[in-house]
Amino acid sequence: MRAAVIGLGSMGFGMATSLARAGLDVSGFDTREETLARFTAGRAARSIREAVEDADVVVIVVVNADQTEAVLFAQDGIVASARPGTVVLSCATMAPDRARSFAARVTAAGLHYVDAPISGGATRAAQGELTILASGTPAAIERAGPALEAMSAKTYFLGDEAGIGASFKMVNQLLAGVHIAAACEAIVFASKLGLDLAKVHEVITASAGNSWMFENRIPHVLDGDYTPRSAVEIFTKDLGIVSDMSRSANLATPVAASALQMFLMTASMGMAKDDDASVARLYAMLAQTDLPAAGRKPE
Repeated sequence: MRAAVIGLGSMGFGMATSLARAGLDVSGFDTREETLARFTAGRAARSIREAVEDADVVVIVVVNADQTEAVLFAQDGIVASARPGTVVLSCATMAPDRARSFAARVTAAGLHYVDAPISGGATRAAQGELTILASGTPAAIERAGPALEAMSAKTYFLGDEAGIGASFKMVNQLLAGVHIAAACEAIVFASKLGLDLAKVHEVITASAGNSWMFENRIPHVLDGDYTPRSAVEIFTKDLGIVSDMSRSANLATPVAASALQMFLMTASMGMAKDDDASVARLYAMLAQTDLPAAGRKPE
């Protein structure tokens, strides 16, 4: 199978590597020259057209719906360049109505579309151990099978229509954003109490108050390392989508709304592109307490 990956960022790079490791013939495209230069697991394409013209499956791993629309429908984009019958896997987190719209337009052009948002982070992407929340026609899912298997530890097949996968992902992002904000609040609370923060992490991860986000993100705080694995601006976007969807449905989501405000305030303090654990830095500023500095373990 020939696969193309459009977007070789922290997630896309790992996904392309996993596809190649599984034996697929992979081409990759990214707008950044330095990213293309380090992509050696497959062929570095100089354009979307070059990447997708012979592909059986095209995996789009960009930031949002607007970027997805651009790579799909630009003059030399995927729809204009791919062969009829090519399967498009759309992995960006977006509102379900955007996914449904893209699916209709892609299908009308003679291609297959799978709504396939992802979860798991860059490390799992590189290991081929993502969770993929897929929805699409049975024919599209079947054609995409080898690529889905190569990139995921678990692929959930959630329905025959695009938009279902996106809806599941928004439920996940509501919880993920709230859990990150809560984890950051808790570790700053512990700091204000004068506790050993490394011991707090050890105890809480073995206790009922633990969450995957506390377990995964608080080590970034302990290391003072806010290099973005997942940036603050991801959650200003995703929790913003949750807010828009809940308002349209006349549904109150006050906890998610509070978490959104914390991410927005963190972004407004110049940390939009930093790791999403930077919410802890905002809490620390408000609490007038210190967190570990980069390179220094907590005492």
